[in-house]
Amino acid sequence: MADAAGRLTKLAEEVLGAPLPVRIRAWDRSESGPPGAPTLVFRNRRALRRLVFKPGELGLARAWVAGDIDVDGDLYDALDLLAGLVWERGADAPKPQRAAVLRALARPEIRHAARELLTLIGAPVPPAPPVEESRRRRGPLHTLLRDKEAISHHYDVGNDFYELVLGPSMVYSCAYWEAPDATLEDAQRDKLDLICRKLALKEDQRLLDVGCGWGSMVLHAAREYGVRAVGITLSEEQATYARKRIAEAGLADRVEIRVQDYREIKDEPFDAISSVGMAEHVGRARYAEYADALYALLRPGGRLLNHQIARRPVADEETYRVDEFIDRYVFPDGELAPVGRTVAQLEEAGFEVRDVEAIREHYALTLRQWVTNLERRWDAAVRLTSPGRARVWRLYMAASALSFERNRIGVNQVLAVRTPEPGASGLPLRARTWTG
Repeated sequence: MADAAGRLTKLAEEVLGAPLPVRIRAWDRSESGPPGAPTLVFRNRRALRRLVFKPGELGLARAWVAGDIDVDGDLYDALDLLAGLVWERGADAPKPQRAAVLRALARPEIRHAARELLTLIGAPVPPAPPVEESRRRRGPLHTLLRDKEAISHHYDVGNDFYELVLGPSMVYSCAYWEAPDATLEDAQRDKLDLICRKLALKEDQRLLDVGCGWGSMVLHAAREYGVRAVGITLSEEQATYARKRIAEAGLADRVEIRVQDYREIKDEPFDAISSVGMAEHVGRARYAEYADALYALLRPGGRLLNHQIARRPVADEETYRVDEFIDRYVFPDGELAPVGRTVAQLEEAGFEVRDVEAIREHYALTLRQWVTNLERRWDAAVRLTSPGRARVWRLYMAASALSFERNRIGVNQVLAVRTPEPGASGLPLRARTWTG
């Protein structure tokens, strides 16, 4: 069919009631849309079938992961232009968008265009999801077994792949940029050291790192502050890698890595606990249990540093739903909470919250560096995983960078203390100094 791009553009603009902000290039080499804009490339009819049978974000995500849809031009610009149409989830956005689509579909010209599009899709059968999509999970959320399976989906994709994306630091959380022109390695080292200073770590104290990843936090704390550390993870691949790093650093007598859930720890008390980028996996149904468990694991006077991504609150929290792309392809069962709720639940567990530092701009810088690492070594990334898996990581990291930049999500370091009964927190009168 000639001019498939023009027909797709017309239908999209009729439904949206506004000009399409990106160009479209179709499988017949036709193009349509604003000159100079990023181009959404429909490589085949299967891309259209994915959207017809699963309209919206998940259909687009499946088409992207499968390579049926691509972007010609700057990926960040394309995602930014499309965000309001597909990914942006403001509290009042879904209902008006649905109403606009229903009104459009009631119009005769739209129904005619839709029927015409159905003749384009080829076989009237929904394409199978890409193999990178996590299988549907059953049973209650956040049981020990289900959490282990979810963590494995995300982290057990190959340590070599993560080395390529994260760089030598092997830190998979927001870095801390003392200057915008700092290197990623410097920024990750500064983040680890900032956590150690907030925890006021001292020689021979016991540190528990919940969700220790590839061991970077416990290595830094043991090497620079002389602590005795326990790192826990649910990923076998992470644990193997971390133990090797620790042995090579000569710190096996000071650092232990366990494949263990935080709910299974029985050898308290600890002097300090770090939880960096892990609480997003806990889920709102289990967060009180998480906070209670960490409180019980700390000695009186001990400190917790909880580093966690936060979403914006919505008017009715019961309507919150996990992003479909993230849930199916990136973090199965992951849930974000507003920072206020996180602070409240830590306080309800008995903690005294002493400091909250918002660092969302730092995560945007971090993610852009990870995307650059991936793009520079794209062929190697594909060999180490799969084309689809590499595309998942590129999309989610680029889209996440924009979400942090646009204040759709944030990330916060919450410092909390298990303050003893007499009330002495052990913190200085002024813990931080403001500049600027």
